[in-house]
Amino acid sequence: MIRPTLQISRDQFRTNIAAVERRIAPSALMLVMKDDAYGHGLGWAVEEAADAGVTWFGGYDIRTALRIRRLLVGSQRVLAWATSTDEEIAEALLHDIDLGIGTSEYLRRVIAQAQSLGRRAHVHLKIDTGLRRNGVLPTEWDGFVAEARAAEGAGTLEVVGVWSHLAEASDPEDDEAQQVFLAAVDAVRRAGSSPELLHLTASAASWWRPELRGSLSRVGAFCYGIRSADGPELDGIRPIATLSVPVVHVDDGDAVIAIGSFDGLPSTLAGIEVGTPAGLRLLREVDATTSIVAGWPGMQPGDQVRVLGPGDQGEQSATTLAERIGTVGEEILTRLTPRVRRTIV
Repeated sequence: MIRPTLQISRDQFRTNIAAVERRIAPSALMLVMKDDAYGHGLGWAVEEAADAGVTWFGGYDIRTALRIRRLLVGSQRVLAWATSTDEEIAEALLHDIDLGIGTSEYLRRVIAQAQSLGRRAHVHLKIDTGLRRNGVLPTEWDGFVAEARAAEGAGTLEVVGVWSHLAEASDPEDDEAQQVFLAAVDAVRRAGSSPELLHLTASAASWWRPELRGSLSRVGAFCYGIRSADGPELDGIRPIATLSVPVVHVDDGDAVIAIGSFDGLPSTLAGIEVGTPAGLRLLREVDATTSIVAGWPGMQPGDQVRVLGPGDQGEQSATTLAERIGTVGEEILTRLTPRVRRTIV
């Protein structure tokens, strides 16, 4: 069967991880693995990252965190921060998953499940620093912390971290968010808890704003070589994936390639240039299951066209394509369907 292939480089993945770790040191890396490792495939990525020495993994939701835990053989830690069902909470506690908690209601349900199981939950309390993405408002923070401390005193819970998300709208707004965050941390300490982990920054702020980093930095996209939309290139970071598509036949001087919108390639990408054996050529049209590329001398079925990659053949990166249609690079990769074969090299 002729299928498009997303070829993924283990070596580049490890190179990117090392570049991120050097950049953010002494803050530790939490490798974020949401959306099946940003569309690259979770299994190999967990094993490769663990072998490279990564000690913290971010699963977003408990289901993903459990998949990560089952692949690990060491003492690495895994955080899930999406609000979840009681059944999922119980599974997380049984498998030693840290939980990010951003509402009083969720805190109470985690405490209840920990009491029921006779387990001690490891939790990271989330303060809302302005993004309004699941976090306790500063006006409600003291009461929230008091509930957590009471459970900590009862041996049901341990507050191991305080965290938040930045809006990353502007430097002044992020500076203000940091002040809210630090005030929240102080409140936790005054209440008698000693959180070992403080994490405020994700990929972009972790890279560019060292003064905002805590003891832990949540970085996902950059480790896979996906830079921020409208952001500059990243020193030492390259895309780990190349999307190659075979020519299935030649039609009126153009090449018909085996990928279309049903495979997850946005039809709005028509008009970009893609890499061919003869250099860059125009992607004229994206249909349901095939696409049309401007032809070149000597083209024939089986020739490979590179739709995205690290740029070695002039093809564009996922983020460059995303910028063309007003989205982010990870969306280009995560929307690729299972018909796009993933190969790890």
